[in-house]
Amino acid sequence: QVQLVESGGGLVQAGGSLRLSCAASGRTFSTFVMGWFRQAPEKEREFVAAINWSASSTNYADSVKGRFTISRDNALNTVYLQMNSLRPEDTAVYYCAARGSDYISRARSTYAYWGQGTQVTVSS
Repeated sequence: QVQLVESGGGLVQAGGSLRLSCAASGRTFSTFVMGWFRQAPEKEREFVAAINWSASSTNYADSVKGRFTISRDNALNTVYLQMNSLRPEDTAVYYCAARGSDYISRARSTYAYWGQGTQVTVSS
């Protein structure tokens, strides 16, 4: 089992920045692909970014490419999402997820472990 706890969400003005953190405990964190997803009201949960265990490979949704950066610190069992140039359409609950494979996937069904989510609200 892997337990995931997100933090760092909040209210920010358009153009601002936030950094989300996801602390993992349980099974060996460094063997998991870690991902971030988000869900806006009345919308499907969507892929945002993912990173493999060695941080040698990352993948981003087109909507956040160039603005968001995913990173991880295996010594601290933590994955981060640095979000810059935030837009009102980035408003959502952001979820951290873990996948027991070294292959990055954008499909939420392939992630077995999920955090409880953290709210990000971007005002215009």
